[in-house]
Amino acid sequence: MPTFDDNLARAQGYLARFREDGVLNHIGGQAVPAVSGAVFESISPVDGQVLARVARSGAEDVDAAARAAKAAFADWRAMPGAERHKLLHKIADAITARADEIALVESMDTGQAIRFMAKAAIRGAENFRFYADKAPEAQDGKTLRNDAQINMTSRRPIGPVGVITPWNTPFMLSTWKIAPALAAGCTVVHKPAEFSPLTARLLVEIAEEAGLPKGVWNLVNGMGEDAGRALTEHPAIKAIAFVGEGRTGSMIMAQGAATLKRVHFELGGKNPVIVFDDADIDRAVDAATFMIYSLNGERCTSSSRLLVQDSIYDTVTARVAEVANRIKVGHPLDPETVVGPLIHPVHEKKVLSFFDTARAEGATIAAGGEKVGDTGCYVRPTLFTQARNDMAIAQQEIFGPVLTAIPFRDEAEALEIANDVEYGLAAYLWTNDLGRALRMTDGLEAGMIWVNSENVRHLPTPFGGVKNSGIGRDGGDWSFDFYMETVNVCLPTVAHKIPRLGG
Repeated sequence: MPTFDDNLARAQGYLARFREDGVLNHIGGQAVPAVSGAVFESISPVDGQVLARVARSGAEDVDAAARAAKAAFADWRAMPGAERHKLLHKIADAITARADEIALVESMDTGQAIRFMAKAAIRGAENFRFYADKAPEAQDGKTLRNDAQINMTSRRPIGPVGVITPWNTPFMLSTWKIAPALAAGCTVVHKPAEFSPLTARLLVEIAEEAGLPKGVWNLVNGMGEDAGRALTEHPAIKAIAFVGEGRTGSMIMAQGAATLKRVHFELGGKNPVIVFDDADIDRAVDAATFMIYSLNGERCTSSSRLLVQDSIYDTVTARVAEVANRIKVGHPLDPETVVGPLIHPVHEKKVLSFFDTARAEGATIAAGGEKVGDTGCYVRPTLFTQARNDMAIAQQEIFGPVLTAIPFRDEAEALEIANDVEYGLAAYLWTNDLGRALRMTDGLEAGMIWVNSENVRHLPTPFGGVKNSGIGRDGGDWSFDFYMETVNVCLPTVAHKIPRLGG
C-alpha cells in the first residue's frame, strides 16, 4: 500500500498542471478560458491553499457550449448503439488507466479520504461500462396489439442536455449522470460545482482522448447564479439533470419553466436508520457508523438520524460513540484517515454551527462536537444523543460527520419519527422480524429502503427520492426515461370504419 508520503508526492505532481494552467472550459473539443477572462480560485480544504484558477463562465460561454452540443447532436444520435457501446467502453478503460490520478486529485480537491476516493474512479468506470452495454438497446420499446392495430413504441434521445453536479464525490456522480446521457444519444453541457472543479476537467479530456467526437461533451465552469442560470434558461438545452440541495432545485425549475425544460433532481436527505431491539446490533452499529462517518458524512444517502428502540438505546448509542471516538481524522492522503477535511470553509462553518444549536436545544454531545486543529476544515465525528425529532439537528440536512440519535417505543412511533421530515430519499431498517420489515417498508416515505444493510447499490435498480428529496429516478432504464422521448407508431391490421363528416 502506498504511504502518505508516496500519495502526497504523486498528488503534487498531478496538481502541478492545474496550478500552472488553471482549469479551462472545454467547448466544441477545445480548451478555452471564459470569454470575459474572469477566473475564481479553487482551494484545498486541507490547508486553504489555492489549487487552481478556474474559468468563471457567463452566458456567452454557456451559449457557445450549448451551440456546440446542438451542432454535434445530429451525428451523435445517428451513431448506431453498437458503436456507442464500443466508445463508452473505451472511455471506461481510459478512466481505469488514470484511476490513481483521478483519486489523488479528487482527494485534494474535496478533502475526501483516499481510502474512499481510490474506489471512486473505478466506480465511475463501472457506470460507463453499465451504460455502454445498454446503449444498443436504448431505443428499444414495446409492441402492443389489439384486434385492429399494432402499436410500436421506441425511444429517441431528447437532445442536448445540461448536467449540474455537486461537490461531494464529484467524479463518480458526474459519470452517473453523463454516461446514460451519452448512451441514450444525447449531447451534454456539464457544469460542475465550483468547490470541486478539477476532476470534471480530467473526465472530459479522458473521454475525447478515448475517441468521443468533439462537441458531444462540453464543460463550463462557474457559479450557479451565472453559468448555472444561463444553462437552465438556454433554449437549446432540452433537460437539466441536477444533484444538489433543494433551494437550488426550486430555482432551476423556475428558471427552466419558460423553455419547458424536463428536470431530474436528486436533492437532500435526512435519512433514518431504524434499529429495533431484535436486530443484529453489531451489524447495525457498523452500518450506521459507516453510512454517516465515511465520505465525511457528505453524501445524500448518509444515515444522519439514528432511531433506536428505547430498550437498547443506551447500549447502541454508547457503541456508536466508541466508534466515533476511534475514527482517525487527518490528511485525506494518509491511508489511515477515515474523516478528512470538509469541502470548504463556508461549509465547515455551517456544520460547526449545529454544535451550538444542539446544546441550545438540549441535546447531549456524546462524541465529537468540535473542530480539529487550526488549519484546514477538519471536524471531529459527532454524535448527538437525547435528541427529539423536532430539533433542528433532526430536521435540517447538516451534511457532515454528524449523527443525531432519537429513541422510539414501538413500530408506530418509529414510523412517525422516520417520516416526520421534509425529505424522503433513503431509509435503513434493522430487524430480524420479517413481518415487521414488510410493515415498516410499506409505511416508510423514502424512495430507497435497505433492510439489514447499508447502502449497497445495484446499478439496474432505481435511485431517487420522494417529497423534497427529488424528482425522477436514475439507474437502469429509469435513466433512459429521462434522457429519451417515447414515441408510438400505430399501424392498422384491418381497414376500420372512419367517421365521415359533412356527407
